[in-house]
Amino acid sequence: MENQNTIRGYLPDERPPFLELILFAIQQIVVMFPATVLVALITGFHVSTTIFASGLATLGFILVTGRKIPLYYGSSFSYIAAIASIMSADAFAGYSLNDKISIAQFGIIMSGFVSIVAGFVIQKSGKKMIDKVLPPTVTGSIAIIIGLSLAANAMGNASAVPANVLEVNQATASSYAWVIAVVTLIATILYSVYLRGKLSQLPILFGLLTGYAVALIIGNVTGIQFVNFNTIVSDSIINMPIFTFPKPTVAAVVAIMPIAIATIPESTAHIYQLDIYVNELAKRKGKKERYNIEDKLGLNLIGDGLGDIISGFIGGPAGTNYGENISAMAISKNFSVPVLIVAAIITMVISCFTPLINIIYSIPTSVIGGLSIYLFGVIAAQGITIMMDKKVDMFSSKNLAVIAVILIIGLGGTYQFEGGMIPMFGTQLPALATAAIVGIALNLLLSIGERD
Repeated sequence: MENQNTIRGYLPDERPPFLELILFAIQQIVVMFPATVLVALITGFHVSTTIFASGLATLGFILVTGRKIPLYYGSSFSYIAAIASIMSADAFAGYSLNDKISIAQFGIIMSGFVSIVAGFVIQKSGKKMIDKVLPPTVTGSIAIIIGLSLAANAMGNASAVPANVLEVNQATASSYAWVIAVVTLIATILYSVYLRGKLSQLPILFGLLTGYAVALIIGNVTGIQFVNFNTIVSDSIINMPIFTFPKPTVAAVVAIMPIAIATIPESTAHIYQLDIYVNELAKRKGKKERYNIEDKLGLNLIGDGLGDIISGFIGGPAGTNYGENISAMAISKNFSVPVLIVAAIITMVISCFTPLINIIYSIPTSVIGGLSIYLFGVIAAQGITIMMDKKVDMFSSKNLAVIAVILIIGLGGTYQFEGGMIPMFGTQLPALATAAIVGIALNLLLSIGERD
């Protein structure tokens, strides 16, 4: 049997030695970076500003939550359609890019206040009310659809070819991209399963480096430039992010603010995931005290809201705490809050240094795809873990109904309709938000008359 001395991992209040601290922080940056940058690219926000905002919002979150909740703040896919609707609206067609961002920023800030109010309400109502409104059938199902709704992104990234590849070479380049992605995926899985000791906590970073090395070799042999160090061309090593400031607009509030409601089940699922994995690690390490993370859902939402306000105020997209980072923590068994603080600081530094930004950009998309297949799948698997841990009765007609409706609306809406926006009743509703709200409402409806 394993004893306390052989258990590897760090709990939220533990700090790894310096070198490990830096490596773990880089690993956290690696897993949050693709999705955060992708949101910026899709919405038209400045990439360097988005990266800086992610780090600053994470520090704000950790500060307001008293260093008790190990979560990293990144740009949320749930807001993409709402933000894009503002950025592409005919009413703002004549505006400059920065003016459009400024208008969207106001809606993002207001969505932060929605999360903060929800957090205070949950803190006052207590865990009993949380369990009634957001039972594991809802939070687990939301976690599942979050992971699976990103499956297309993972597969698309895995097969992506460099932009400079000629049309006649697309098929060949795509084949090599798949080789890179598959090697990255298999290497990461093997590292996570078979590495022992302290190295077992860095499988994602090692997987990325393995895929990166393969991409360099294939590039040298074939001439296909999978690794490019000159994404950003600048005469200066230091380039500060472009900060913009919010402009009050009703349209932005109407389009963006309501999306915050849909992120509440997502944050709840993340908190439940963390509580399960952290306390399991604490148990294995022989800790007698319990880390009551699931009781801090209200505080988590307040921190999430503050993150939106911080990000929105300087020109970053709306966000939430990241399932990808939780996946990395679950795989590496490293839940150290100091690691996330260092990751946030390094992220902010990276956003200001052109060579560092170019190193991050040089990671081939196919490598990111290989990692994403694993990470996004783990997010979905954690939803199953929630329901198993909470002993959800899968023979209950009520539970089956709630789970079924959430899964089909969330996944069906994501893959059937462009942008994951469901056309309904003369408007368009975001699939994940709709699935969450319908699931909550259905659960409450079917709970009428039940005994506590």
